[in-house]
Amino acid sequence: MIASTGIDIAEVGRIEQAINRWGQRFLDKVFTPSEIAFCQGRPNKYQSYAARFAAKEAVSKCLGTGFRRGVYPNLIEIVDNEKSRPTVKLHGAAAEHGKGYAIHLSLSHDRSMVVAVAVMEKA
Repeated sequence: MIASTGIDIAEVGRIEQAINRWGQRFLDKVFTPSEIAFCQGRPNKYQSYAARFAAKEAVSKCLGTGFRRGVYPNLIEIVDNEKSRPTVKLHGAAAEHGKGYAIHLSLSHDRSMVVAVAVMEKA
């Protein structure tokens, strides 16, 4: 049974500007080390960062917290499974809020925009 949904859209250029302005400080605040390594290895790294950022926003909406109540972007990790499909790993307070639920994620992008849709269901 679906418990909640979340959606977010992000501009690739906005994420690129934040990374160029704030550098590693921004990356560490928003992404996990494995997400940073993944995105840095991609041909269009800013598009990959933007997709993960939008996914984190969508998941935070599913959790009903946004980035409040101890839920920070780097506690929501987006990783590809063995079929290269994005999946969600929750840590810390995000994991507490998501306990007992499964989260499904879909990402799409073009050159300048990315969109993420998350669906949370009772596990």
